[in-house]
Amino acid sequence: MEELTVIAHPLSAEGLAQAGLVVEGETLTRNLSANIGETLHRLPGVHNSSFGNAAGRPVIRGLSGPRVRIMEDRLDSLDVSVTSADHATTVDAFVADRIEVLKGPSTLLYGSGAIGGVVDVHTGRIPHDRPDELTGGIEARAEDSTEQVSTVGELDFGAGPMAFHVDGFYRDANDYDIPGCVESDELRAAEGGEACEEDGTLPGSELETWGAALGGSWIGDRGFVGIAVSRYDSDYGLPGGHGHEHEEEEGEEHDEEEEEGNPTISLDQTRIDLEAGLENPFRGFSSANLRIAYNDYDHEEIEPNGEVATKFKNKAWDSRFELTHREVLDFTGAIGLQYSDKNFSAVGEEAFIEPVDTTAAALFWVGQRSFSGFDLETGVRVESVEHDPSVGGDDDFTVYSASLGFVIPFGTAWELGLQSDYSERAPVPEELYSDGPHLATNAYEIGNTDLDEEQAINFAATLGYTSDTWYLNASAYYTEFSDFIYQFATGEEEDEQPVQQYDQDDATFYGFDMSGGFRAATFDGGSLWLNGMFDIVEAELDIDGNDNVPRLPPWRIGVGASLDWHRISARIDYLYVDEQDDVSEFELPTDDYEDLRIFISTHVPSRFGEFELFVQGKNLTDDEQRYHTSFIKDFAPQPGRTFEGGIRMRF
Repeated sequence: MEELTVIAHPLSAEGLAQAGLVVEGETLTRNLSANIGETLHRLPGVHNSSFGNAAGRPVIRGLSGPRVRIMEDRLDSLDVSVTSADHATTVDAFVADRIEVLKGPSTLLYGSGAIGGVVDVHTGRIPHDRPDELTGGIEARAEDSTEQVSTVGELDFGAGPMAFHVDGFYRDANDYDIPGCVESDELRAAEGGEACEEDGTLPGSELETWGAALGGSWIGDRGFVGIAVSRYDSDYGLPGGHGHEHEEEEGEEHDEEEEEGNPTISLDQTRIDLEAGLENPFRGFSSANLRIAYNDYDHEEIEPNGEVATKFKNKAWDSRFELTHREVLDFTGAIGLQYSDKNFSAVGEEAFIEPVDTTAAALFWVGQRSFSGFDLETGVRVESVEHDPSVGGDDDFTVYSASLGFVIPFGTAWELGLQSDYSERAPVPEELYSDGPHLATNAYEIGNTDLDEEQAINFAATLGYTSDTWYLNASAYYTEFSDFIYQFATGEEEDEQPVQQYDQDDATFYGFDMSGGFRAATFDGGSLWLNGMFDIVEAELDIDGNDNVPRLPPWRIGVGASLDWHRISARIDYLYVDEQDDVSEFELPTDDYEDLRIFISTHVPSRFGEFELFVQGKNLTDDEQRYHTSFIKDFAPQPGRTFEGGIRMRF
């Protein structure tokens, strides 16, 4: 049975009667990929923006980019992945204990950047408890499509009042194999129907990534204080049809051989996390928690001839302080403060945005109260956001959010969640100040300094059931946006690139996603479960003419079976993804595809700990898969048939 846990506590999973998923254990092992978007891609309601193998952000219910907040241990990832789809996130699922996914507005606790949802990767790098003994694990896996080799290890141990955590990982992959053409049929037809050679590799999809962390905490009877220092380095290629052409100085000779190939990104980040927790800090409050993260991030975009074209830097920190209070007017909950500061700069040929400093400060409260027959959950937040660009004047925004939710248990194991939200989002610097060629997305991007706050009214209903024999988790939602911010193609060109302009209009999003399963058979030493999933999202802009929202994911349906027998686990999953032909102006449609996967593992106990050996096959149908949510879908299909094997040991 796949572990998908519905969460509805305002602090433990940051949701107010809303749909949420927890991914851990075998589910995380089975879905683990080189980027966080692909790791979560097969969850109902979650897609991947996919920019090759290394970069990919989650798309939740059709919303992506600055509307989905990626976090590490409840603080912002502090990278620049929101700036462009080709920028990788620095939160790696390889070191995750578990990943929480909140589908729908989560602005009360995390700000306007979470108007579409939240992905929170829990690493355990700052220990909260003293381990009684040395524990840890190590894993190694390899796959054939990219000749990728990955290893990860972690240790947790204590000494007196101190607790320590150490982890590290390494991943190396070549360009991955594809089953068809690099360019899509639709693109080649638009360009005159040129033929291509099939069954090759995707140029620019290679990567080499490593990371490490050291954390420690002092733990007392009523609380703890801890620190963790982590490092993340990645060198990866940029696939796609963009041509990063170096502009030569007058008189400079041009070497064609040096210009062949794809550009690459060299990324490094150092992050410091601090956390302190205290039980019963003073009268009326049951706990206090303080978290602070500081980040020093930079990456270079390197041309095929080895020259650095653009340098990105982001020095930032994020902080939050929460007090959990006891009953006040029969409400228990938490009040908190959040403050963040980001200093971003991009210098070079493709610096399509000027340097800008962004600060945000917020006050929030969330609470819950039990009544006869239902629980009431509510909250409010006010947030101030200021952008200070190096050119031009400041832009200030004040945004408000409020939520009201009901959790209604009925029967023996049924639960209905009803939620309504009002949320606002401040425009991000890319939407306001972009003005330049952005070759990664094949566009000349132009911002709009007249943008106002984006507003959304959301209604959602979530129905859940869990028993020993079957489970169900289904959600329906409807969101009405005012001044929805989006990019549209103007049909013009600038610097030989099509112009993409930011604008805002009203928009409507609505959809449904579900997962469920039942135990089909029970026998000596095991059981057989059958399961399924489905998701669909529809959206339209309130404009004349073509009202389709760009890069909206198509509907999907999946079925599967999982078998547990003694120490052996096996799972087979089939996923059908429909075509997407409801496209915006100058956007090409994508074809439907099928994806068949098989996963088999066995657990072997030993005197040193428990071993798990696993093998799996991905895309066994060897279909040409193109994610409609990807900026480079017409230049970069997903990997073809892939076989992977690995071994894990826990002790």
